[in-house]
Amino acid sequence: MTKRIGLGAVVLASVALAAPGAASAKQWPSLSAASAILIEPSSGDVIYSRNPYSRHQIASTTKMMTALLVLEKRSLQHHIRVTNYHPSPAESTAGLKPGERLTTADMVRALLLASANEAAASIAVDVGGSQDGFVRMMNARARRAGLRRTHFSNAIGLDSASNYSTARDLASLGILLRRNWFARLVMARSKATLESGSHKRVVQNRDNLIGSVPWMNGIKTGHTSAAGYLLVGGASRDGAELISVVTGERSEAARNADTLKLMRFGFGRYHLVRAVSKGQRLATVAVTGESSKISLVAASGADVVMRVGHKPQVVLSSVPAELAGPIAKGAHIGYALVRREGKVVDRVTLVAATAVAAPSVLALGGSWGGPIAGLFGIGMVLLLFANLKRRRSHVRRAATTFNGPA
Repeated sequence: MTKRIGLGAVVLASVALAAPGAASAKQWPSLSAASAILIEPSSGDVIYSRNPYSRHQIASTTKMMTALLVLEKRSLQHHIRVTNYHPSPAESTAGLKPGERLTTADMVRALLLASANEAAASIAVDVGGSQDGFVRMMNARARRAGLRRTHFSNAIGLDSASNYSTARDLASLGILLRRNWFARLVMARSKATLESGSHKRVVQNRDNLIGSVPWMNGIKTGHTSAAGYLLVGGASRDGAELISVVTGERSEAARNADTLKLMRFGFGRYHLVRAVSKGQRLATVAVTGESSKISLVAASGADVVMRVGHKPQVVLSSVPAELAGPIAKGAHIGYALVRREGKVVDRVTLVAATAVAAPSVLALGGSWGGPIAGLFGIGMVLLLFANLKRRRSHVRRAATTFNGPA
């Protein structure tokens, strides 16, 4: 049974918090990017888009798929041999030498932070058996992820007419990669130390927004002469998260400026709302045979990201109209469902706020049908005692007969 929480049964507060920068959210950002998109990932809402399905070469944002596959296929402790890769002078590397063996964890650090091309090539050989084999895996994974306007021709992001995607697909890939806890941890760092290999190395994040803007935490940069400057950005502020993409930018400065415009615009329109507080009373239920009622409270809290001016709905599910004891304090009794725009996004267990004893005979009698049933119950109890008394008397007489004088 599911019902909306009503007055008298529930104490409920849906709070609409004032978001910083709400006024600036009314003005749509002016961007120089060839294409762009801004998404609130928990709802999937597209907050802003510009040419989101336009196809572009994607440079090193390709490495998001390379990282996703190696994290899905290899443990973090697995060792990957550095392949014999010969980068051109303009390519980004981490200084890894052929034949060295680095853990998957360190390879991913080199890949996502330094955008190391030799790390991408080494991962491709280790996971796919060859560069071509890995590319086939990349495209198969893209299809499974629903990236219908994406195609890969290499694991690195080298310029190629057949290595392309769209702002919309890159955002979806970024969201998918961020679900991996290790990738999320790595991409939020401004630098990291590679402990494995022939010697320790420190790699710097090529995304210079990380560390300089506190709420920016990813995801991947890209740049080639054909693709221009790209950034798949991630940000978290006051409990809300956003994913942005800008492509075809003329410079790193323009890439960063457009990314920050999008993020500030989004944070002015979305914020975190407390839908349910832990211990909040959400229902009261009648107790069989008692005049009092039992309160049901939330076993945990629930927060939800909402558009400014919108509120979540909280509805009860599997809560009975009446309960019979005994009930222990903290017993699970039903749920509170949190809905955003009609869709269930969270479920909170409801528990008994107090204990309820087993019903007395008189209470049971009353619940079985009023005064007549109550008298019947009392009569049954008296009859039970009378029978017990007669049986004890019979036992005493039998004992006397057996133990008396001969």
